[in-house]
Amino acid sequence: MNLNFRKEVLPHGISVVIFYLIVLIYFSPMVFDGKIIFQNDILQWEGGAKEILDYRKATGEEALWTNRLFGGMPAYLVSYEIPGDITNFLLKIVSVGLPHPINSLFIGMIGMYMLLLAFKVRSEIAAVGAIAFAFNTFHLISLDAGHNAKIWAICLIPLIFTGIHLAFERKKLLGMAVFAFAMMLQLKFNHLQITYYTMLMVLIYGVARIYETIQSKNYGEFAKSIGILVLGLGLAIGSNASRFAAVLEYSPYSTRGKSNLSTNAGTDSGLDKEYAFAWSQGKFETLTFLIPFIQGGGSQEALPKNSETERVLRSNGIDNAQINGFILGAPTYWGDQPGTGGPIYGGIIMVFLFVIGLLYADKKWVWVFTSITVLSILLAWGKNLEWFNYSVFDFLPGYNKFRAVSMGLCMALFAIPILGSLGLQSLFQKEVGPTFKKLFIAFGIVGGLAFFFAIFAGMFSFRGNVDGNLPDWLVDAIRSDRKSMMQVSAFKGLAFVSLSFALIMASLKNKLNISYAVVGIGLLLVIDLWSINRRYLGEEAMRDSPAAQFFAQSAADTKILEDKDYYRVFNIENPFNEARTSFYHNSVGGYHGAKMKRIQELIERAIQPEIANFIGKAQEGDFAWSELPVLNMLNTRYLMAGKSADAVFRNPLANGPAWFPEEVIAVNSNDEEIQRIQQIDTRLAATVNTQEFGTIPAGAGTVKLTKQSPGKLSYSVEVSREGLLVLSEVYYPKGWKATINGVATELIRTNYLLRGIVVPIGTSNIELSFEPDSFYQTKGLTIAMQYLTTLLLIGAVGFVFLQKQPKV
Repeated sequence: MNLNFRKEVLPHGISVVIFYLIVLIYFSPMVFDGKIIFQNDILQWEGGAKEILDYRKATGEEALWTNRLFGGMPAYLVSYEIPGDITNFLLKIVSVGLPHPINSLFIGMIGMYMLLLAFKVRSEIAAVGAIAFAFNTFHLISLDAGHNAKIWAICLIPLIFTGIHLAFERKKLLGMAVFAFAMMLQLKFNHLQITYYTMLMVLIYGVARIYETIQSKNYGEFAKSIGILVLGLGLAIGSNASRFAAVLEYSPYSTRGKSNLSTNAGTDSGLDKEYAFAWSQGKFETLTFLIPFIQGGGSQEALPKNSETERVLRSNGIDNAQINGFILGAPTYWGDQPGTGGPIYGGIIMVFLFVIGLLYADKKWVWVFTSITVLSILLAWGKNLEWFNYSVFDFLPGYNKFRAVSMGLCMALFAIPILGSLGLQSLFQKEVGPTFKKLFIAFGIVGGLAFFFAIFAGMFSFRGNVDGNLPDWLVDAIRSDRKSMMQVSAFKGLAFVSLSFALIMASLKNKLNISYAVVGIGLLLVIDLWSINRRYLGEEAMRDSPAAQFFAQSAADTKILEDKDYYRVFNIENPFNEARTSFYHNSVGGYHGAKMKRIQELIERAIQPEIANFIGKAQEGDFAWSELPVLNMLNTRYLMAGKSADAVFRNPLANGPAWFPEEVIAVNSNDEEIQRIQQIDTRLAATVNTQEFGTIPAGAGTVKLTKQSPGKLSYSVEVSREGLLVLSEVYYPKGWKATINGVATELIRTNYLLRGIVVPIGTSNIELSFEPDSFYQTKGLTIAMQYLTTLLLIGAVGFVFLQKQPKV
């Protein structure tokens, strides 16, 4: 081998080991003790996916429809495994045995390290940039919440850019292979919002390359790079063909699709602005990049011992139990968002290096990564910058499908370590004399801001949105503690920046080896980020078996499960934002970001008003079951108001799995239909939109559900008059197929949401099965492309390896 082990292998090996050890040590309870992060979103996912996972385990087949969420929805939006899919195996290999989801951070560090090496940054600096990228609080807090797919998608961005950059740096085969492989994995996690942000960043990078090409007039080389990357993108998309086809097919029918109701003005497509921009970061809050606690910490965060809040609580005679409870979950956050798990902080040291990058790095890359950072911040401000973000929301294609715009800060958290690393690299390459002035300017900007907020913290109000719910004497104490948090974190930041500045100066004056200086900066960065991250994802968040506790069968569950029939359950307690109910029961509610549009409209227009009316009357002793027409048609046999057995209420008027209504009411629009179903007895009458399905007669007869499983239903019917049979199942036009005595027949939509079928006179067997073409027609292509992409990467790496061989 024509390799210098000490220079070309050892530094990279050491860096990889450091990345591995950081993850290993930080998450040691998970790695060595088998503990699991208590992730609310993942627990909710597990509840919603229970039927799918059980079916997969029992049959070895994929359930494409689940009955457990929102009355029924495509299962591939909840849990989706394509037979023959090799991506999970590949992830296990590249993450070297680290458990999911923390292996994403390791891959993030590896990817950023490779990207910075591709930018010709020395290995020590690249390692610091890699740690800063992966180990920021945004990633750790997101993991604590259970946003695993989001973090995986983000942590693959550097590897995607590595492939793109290599392709433009005349390493086209390797660039295409790395790009295709990384893009294939990012698309696998199906977090399209992060992929969208990735696309925006690639476009900014592309503009710089276009400008460079115009200047050099080397159009042929540019065209080759673009062409080979397009081929790589084709491989990545092809490797996820089944996922894409399913999501694209479903999208028009989801909450992100066009409204079915003309009265929903301004919601023809995409999300409602108020919903989409609910989590908009405040402008002042962006300074958490510099000082983590500048607007407090999380919405509920523990205060230190002997805090002002604790002192005031004790002086007002509050008992110890209440004091301890409040102190452990104090409302420290005073920003603009409805709530937050903690500040978005990537290290004041990296912000310092970013400013150095602005002053020293190649102007082309300054433009690229500053533009990405600025765009990231502007998008994250959301409704706090209406003139910009509302225009983007209305006119940027596809952007109105996404919410939680503060997530856009992932772009800045990607760009800042890159420009910071490029700046430090450039600084150490400059002549010593001229460098000092700009370096002092960078230190003055960052250190000066930290000093300002430490000294002049008293000029801010420290008032939060939740303060109106608390007595003035307590608010004053909390404000004092918020001020203290700002000052302490500002002084700490100033110390970290000063030490980093001193290390750089010592190196420039030849008092300290560059490598030692960079290692010192890296240690300071790790200490800073480690101490902040531990507040939000510490060892106490890693538990033996969170699911066992969360899903422990309650007395209410036991009572309901004694009923072996087919029915649905409505959990009155937070029904449309929890999926624990779905772990045991077919739920009318659930927890999912892309429920069907029709069920969402029915929830808002019908279910919520009728359940509010029912509860009001029930509290007075009147159980008005007949005033639940929509819940009745959804076969809601049980209402659950708690975990005890006496919190279960059986609905005697639930319509059952299927029935023949005595009357079919013709309607001409969705608006008319959603109103009529709230006014009728849905057991005796049904609605059909004649504009879509024509005139449908009422039938008569008896029906029995004989078989039921995810995606399959069988009914035995005796019909005395041909006509409409209503099935208490959610209507979805893509994939559900019906036969009567083996003959294919049409399914129609009735009662705004449900399936209906016209059954002839006589005895019939009805079979329904969910067989979406989007799944069955793309399986083979998906697997073939995955193998091709993997083989391409192996071949490209092998080709580079062979090039290192000495010529004979």
